[in-house]
Amino acid sequence: MIEYESKFFNAKDVLECGQIFRFRPFEKGYFVCAEDKACYVYTEEGRTVIESDDEEYFNNFFDLLTDYSVIYDFAEKSGYPVVVKAAKLGKGVRILRQNKEEMLFSFIVSQNNHIPRIKGCIERMSRDLGEKKSFKGETFYSFPKAESIYKAGEKYFAENAFGYRAGYMSACAESVLNGFDLEKLSSLPTKELKKQLLTLHGVGPKVADCISLFGYHRTDSFPVDTWIEKLYREDFGGTLKDRNKITDFFLDTFGENSGYVQQYIFYYKRSLEQ
Repeated sequence: MIEYESKFFNAKDVLECGQIFRFRPFEKGYFVCAEDKACYVYTEEGRTVIESDDEEYFNNFFDLLTDYSVIYDFAEKSGYPVVVKAAKLGKGVRILRQNKEEMLFSFIVSQNNHIPRIKGCIERMSRDLGEKKSFKGETFYSFPKAESIYKAGEKYFAENAFGYRAGYMSACAESVLNGFDLEKLSSLPTKELKKQLLTLHGVGPKVADCISLFGYHRTDSFPVDTWIEKLYREDFGGTLKDRNKITDFFLDTFGENSGYVQQYIFYYKRSLEQ
């Protein structure tokens, strides 16, 4: 069991800010799946608790070695009222350190999609193509490997509500099996990493930025989606229309802390709108 002060680690803030899809509520908090592992995580009485059989894995997964008070202070002193408000609302947000392959396929599913549907697609795929596992009597399924995704074929994804993304899943799985080494990309600077990810069929700028941020922990990445674009116009008074230029605006403004700011304001905007 891992216990951590909840001031900068709140289970709801971390899991409900759009960076992970494999979790579900349980009576005290959340049941979380990652790769072939699972844990319970919940926040109560000023502490966040992780119950797992692999404490080392989840200690890294929840990025518990990073001091988020420094990041919060950066947001507070940013000079942008919306960033200050967003950081206060999402003070417990942390950027997860997730598996690169899982992020690739998860964010392909996510494009032009709604979170309940994304979660449903990923859960179904894991059940059908992953391995059955158990944690404290609770059944879950490992995230399928690229080989299993490739073998399932485009037809499987087309028949299981993946829509136009069906072909992307199959093509990206084939690329990974044919030598597109996601681990090797870890040594590249962020701009080059994104450039390489963009060579994969079906990976556009927003998906590449999400993979960079959530799979490679490149906090000098800034995914721009509908929520961020809306916030950029309404709260930053922005006039740019090209999302690549909007990304550049945020990167120029927030530098190596861009990814943290993105999570704060994304969570803030979604919370307000909902």
